[in-house]
Amino acid sequence: MSARVASGFQVDRVDLETGGAALRFVGELRFRDCFGTWQHVRDLLTPPAKHLAFDVSGIHGLDGGATALLLELKADADAAGRATEIVGATGRVKSMLELYGAHPKQPSHKEPPTRIGILDQIGRETLSFLNESNALDFIGDAGLSAAQALAAPRRINWRDVPRLMERAGADGIPIVLMINFLVGLVTAFQAAIQLKQFGANIFVADLVGLSVTRELAPLMTAIIIAGRSGAAFSAELGTMRVSEEIDALRTLGLDPFQFLVFPRIIALVLVTPLLTILADVIGIAGGLLVAMFGLDLTFHAYLAETEKALALWDVFSGILKSTVFGLNVALIACQRGLATHGGAEGVGRSTTSAVVTSLFAIVVVDAIFTVIFNAFGG
Repeated sequence: MSARVASGFQVDRVDLETGGAALRFVGELRFRDCFGTWQHVRDLLTPPAKHLAFDVSGIHGLDGGATALLLELKADADAAGRATEIVGATGRVKSMLELYGAHPKQPSHKEPPTRIGILDQIGRETLSFLNESNALDFIGDAGLSAAQALAAPRRINWRDVPRLMERAGADGIPIVLMINFLVGLVTAFQAAIQLKQFGANIFVADLVGLSVTRELAPLMTAIIIAGRSGAAFSAELGTMRVSEEIDALRTLGLDPFQFLVFPRIIALVLVTPLLTILADVIGIAGGLLVAMFGLDLTFHAYLAETEKALALWDVFSGILKSTVFGLNVALIACQRGLATHGGAEGVGRSTTSAVVTSLFAIVVVDAIFTVIFNAFGG
């Protein structure tokens, strides 16, 4: 039996009658203490033994550098053709050795994934969507909070409404004007191709005025609102949800609906009709540009025909549609945001779902309005 002692640790070699040997480590193995004397430990590998065991049961402290030295020592013995093993590892010593890969990885016994049929997959996705949406819970909570807010309006976070109106309304004016101007321009171009054949150039004003005020301006404005404000609202509330800020508000005694949801609903309901009025004007201006430079109509003739074709109900019906569109976008965006879970990936899913669902709802509501207006002759 031979021994080597260094600061803080000791290594003894015990030769066994079976022809094997064991290196017994005792104390605390720290890289700064054992690096300088590690060559003495390596000398204990000779004379060679058929089987060499590294007994670490006496180690009560082990850092990463010393672990690397110990595993290198074992690897050198393995390379020399000896059978080696590390025995007696427990607790943190065992965890450190496993972290550094002292033990071979166990083969995986996972069963191969089973194939899922198309109907099964559709059913799972449908159940997942229904479980994530929590639409009925949202409607119920919103109804209760709305009743409380009507009884005490001061509970609503009114200070956020102007800021949200500026973000959703004023900041969105450039894109709303540009899109609706191009829509009016394209509509006039398409109409001019057909009307020129019958010498009815003046009726471009009728077609552009009616289509823009009753249908195109509210629809395009709502789509822009859904892409800008709806996505932003959903992402904001979703981030607050996954970071537990919503729970913190409840802990402080604040209702998330009155503090976060209602200001956003009020802001969109107010700004969407205003943006629609601007969209009406700029859409008609786009048609005017085509009429003046493509159909040889005068400025006054176009405006006079537009005034003759439009009635107050045409403008009001578009504003009514846009108000409901704004309400839909706000409700869907807030609902998707508050139902977010799963970290950053969940926020992305909620934002995407909010935009897609809002666009679908806008088209459905627009179709319902069209059927109702036609039924009542509007």
